[in-house]
Amino acid sequence: MDTVYKIIFLAGTSMDGYEQAVMNAVNRASKTLKGLSWFEVVEHRGKFRNDGIEHQVKVRIGFRIEEVTE
Repeated sequence: MDTVYKIIFLAGTSMDGYEQAVMNAVNRASKTLKGLSWFEVVEHRGKFRNDGIEHQVKVRIGFRIEEVTE
């Protein structure tokens, strides 16, 4: 059986660092998508705020498309 993946882009943010920003994006995706398989951090940057730095990441997430049975 061949596997097919759908790829989406998400942006995650966190005041606690880039790793937490990635986890926020991946955890949110896992609440509504099935078959999460992999992720790739495509971009990371920061935003100055009065209370510190907001870490921002753009994440590409791949998940398996389920086979349709008729």
